[in-house]
Amino acid sequence: MDLVFGVCLKYFKDPERSKDAVMDVYEILNAKLNQHEVANFRGWLHVLARNYCLMQLRSPRNIKTTEFNADFMQSTAEAHPDSEQAIKEENLSKLEQCIGTLPEEQRQSIELFYLQQKCYNEIAEATGYDWNRVRSYIQNGRRNLKICMEKEDGTA
Repeated sequence: MDLVFGVCLKYFKDPERSKDAVMDVYEILNAKLNQHEVANFRGWLHVLARNYCLMQLRSPRNIKTTEFNADFMQSTAEAHPDSEQAIKEENLSKLEQCIGTLPEEQRQSIELFYLQQKCYNEIAEATGYDWNRVRSYIQNGRRNLKICMEKEDGTA
């Protein structure tokens, strides 16, 4: 009985609730012993008590809920000056500045690829650059844009 009480007290942290749980575990014990052959009674009883306590703690009646009051939440864009839209606009502004700092070949390739959605072949035809150069300009341009954006954010 002390073993079961100790296990229950560990989980419930309330002596009265633990005493009630001991009684419930012993009621379950009577039914379970008829169904199972137990080789190590002490270990089996410990697991039975632990599982009982965990199931009680997980039961829906033990989940505490509170009523949601929308008046306590600031959910409008005016209440959040750093709203998602403002952050997007700030990032786009930084991106425009960073695109302007790229070397001409990278800037032109980046604009054609990302803004005008042209493929490598179309960019090569439009600019006269070799296909491999276009690929290189886009790759290097992306890397330089990332570095520039990190500097603008102050994270670099």
